[in-house]
Amino acid sequence: MRRRAAEYRRPVRRRFSYWIWALFGLFSIAGLVLLVVHHNQHEDRVEQPVLERNTGLDQVAHESLNFTEEILSARSFSRQLAEQMTLAKAYVIIAKEHNNLHLAWELSSKIRNCQLLLSKAAMRGEPVTLEEAEPIIKSLSYLIFRAEDAHYDIATTIMTMKSHIQALEERANAATVQSTVFGQLAAEALPKSLHCLNVKLTADWLRKPSLQELADEKRNSPRLMDNNLYHFCIFSDNVLATSVVVNSTVSNADHPKQLVFHIVTNGINYGTMQAWFLSNDFKGSTIEVQNVEEFSWFNASYAPIVKQLLSADSQAYYIGGYQDNVAPKLRSPKYQSLLNHLRFYIPEIYPQLEKACGWAFGMNVFDLIAWKKANVTARYHYWQEQNADGTLWRVGTLPPGLLTFYGLTEPLDRRWHVLGLGYDLNIDNRLIESAAVVHFNGFMKPWLKLAIERYRPLWERYVNRSHPYLQDCVTS
Repeated sequence: MRRRAAEYRRPVRRRFSYWIWALFGLFSIAGLVLLVVHHNQHEDRVEQPVLERNTGLDQVAHESLNFTEEILSARSFSRQLAEQMTLAKAYVIIAKEHNNLHLAWELSSKIRNCQLLLSKAAMRGEPVTLEEAEPIIKSLSYLIFRAEDAHYDIATTIMTMKSHIQALEERANAATVQSTVFGQLAAEALPKSLHCLNVKLTADWLRKPSLQELADEKRNSPRLMDNNLYHFCIFSDNVLATSVVVNSTVSNADHPKQLVFHIVTNGINYGTMQAWFLSNDFKGSTIEVQNVEEFSWFNASYAPIVKQLLSADSQAYYIGGYQDNVAPKLRSPKYQSLLNHLRFYIPEIYPQLEKACGWAFGMNVFDLIAWKKANVTARYHYWQEQNADGTLWRVGTLPPGLLTFYGLTEPLDRRWHVLGLGYDLNIDNRLIESAAVVHFNGFMKPWLKLAIERYRPLWERYVNRSHPYLQDCVTS
């Protein structure tokens, strides 16, 4: 527009006096001002509905505000407050250590205000506004500046926080160890009800000669060596757990009379096991109970593990108190029990059998003929001797088992054995229902109060609640 005006005036420019030029300039400026004002008014009319619409959108967004995303957003006041609060907490600790209690109190007061504002924002589902955040941000910034000005520099802050982090880590580690120890004690301690049952059964075994006579008669049963039957070996000192294993197996078998159970326990629980299985019928199945302490061949000269467990170093390791560098679970009494190592001597215990299912590292089916050909027990002895100083593994039977049976096993279908019912809360019910064997491995054993309630019915259905001793001990 201005270029056309200039072209129009060029031929007659000399006719105008200077005051006319000045008047024309004023009119031009006035017109430009009016144009700008009109343009701004038009923009205001256009932007106002947009702002109103945006406000409406914000209200909808506030209703579904994710406060976690809000506090992580780099542009939100919530994140600024959270970061300032974290730094202020560090300076509270440093101020207290330098005996500046007044500054520590002021910082703590502002931290509480900050926490209150964040909690209100989370409750109402709306972000923190500038009007809400500005006073706290300014006051916290001022206090943090005072703390820095009092020579609480970044190096001091880092060193102090590192020392506190280290202290917290030590406390967390100590709490973890303590929790593990208590959990282990709870899992391995004998419940009063089970102890009551053991006492009653042991008393029966000692005062009823008929039970001992019956045991002698069954000891020579030809069924114990009949390879046409199905044999299961169980090494345990828990009479109730062993009873459930036997009862669940015979209850789900089409021909329970074809099943033979070979139970080996220790001397303390031998009478308990005999009294229980002799006085109860398990659908015609054959049950043998043996005492590991009567295996004369299982001695220090033949079995390296026996020699190692009887050594002074092993006794000091297991009985000499807890050491800082030893995991509490490795001191479990089960690692001292010879019952855990009997799984490597199945052919010696049952020399005339050709096949036995055994509950060992989960569930295993052993071909004892192939076992003898591969000389598996000798391989186990070799690895135990190699580990005499405990450098290959500390305790347990899984490491030597993996080494001994390396290259000699074939995997079973996963549905045969579902494990984890003693620690895993999220096992698929369909997997459990289709399983041949469910395994309550872990601390949360089904006969303990800390058992996982969801799986307890799988165990309870095979507990003989009608037995008078169980009614007296367990129920009461």
